[in-house]
Amino acid sequence: MDLSVLPRRTADELDAMRDAGRVVAQTLQVVRAAAVPGVKLRELDDLAQTAIREAGATSSFLGYKPAWAPTAYNGALCLSPNEVVVHGRPSGQRLKEGDLLSVDCGAIVDGWHGDAAITVRVGAGSEDDARLVAATEEALAAGIAAAVPGATLQDVAQAVDAVARRHGYAHLPDHGGHGIGRSMHEPPFVPNRPQAGLDRVRLHAGSTLAIEPMLLAGGERYRHKKDGWAVVTADGRRAAHVEHTVAVTDEGPVVLTAP
Repeated sequence: MDLSVLPRRTADELDAMRDAGRVVAQTLQVVRAAAVPGVKLRELDDLAQTAIREAGATSSFLGYKPAWAPTAYNGALCLSPNEVVVHGRPSGQRLKEGDLLSVDCGAIVDGWHGDAAITVRVGAGSEDDARLVAATEEALAAGIAAAVPGATLQDVAQAVDAVARRHGYAHLPDHGGHGIGRSMHEPPFVPNRPQAGLDRVRLHAGSTLAIEPMLLAGGERYRHKKDGWAVVTADGRRAAHVEHTVAVTDEGPVVLTAP
């Protein structure tokens, strides 16, 4: 893997990415507060679009069409309830008491992207869901802590994977994080479990990554919904997804999408 895929961001560029990350964090706070029983997924997306626009930013997701997608994306958020792991699209579906909702958001400020995700328990929720979300957040924290100068992508993947294994959860086998900067998705792919070759990709001060564990309560098999976007667990068990945009610095990892 070509190490040139890890550009060194300057201090000014990291400040610009922090501006984008702040918009993402604020938008996710708005959506978290509004994710209550009875609200429609489309209504949450409308709130996000308004928050992003009023912050002077634009959505990374709205209109996005990667090569594998059958259609351009129709919202500012990925809204993935219960057995939907990632890429659930805004719709007229109403949240119910006890639902588990993953919310992914991206924003652009002055050409720089921020990308983050949270998983929200709707209403009281269950203890099983609470444990799943806590483990996913712990895995994210471990991956972030491993993102230091001189470390490799293998170190990040091993840190995330160790938490998932300790708690008995599975990963999506071929989904993970990514580089980020002028584009939302840049090389390299950042897996959530060790893979051959990752130890050759070394991090350095100025590297920027989106680290995003996706933990599954059941097995790792999945399918796509008919819309070609939503990824759903094959066994119908629930999933959680969290993410931060992170800068590698000489002082340690800096979360650019923190509130």
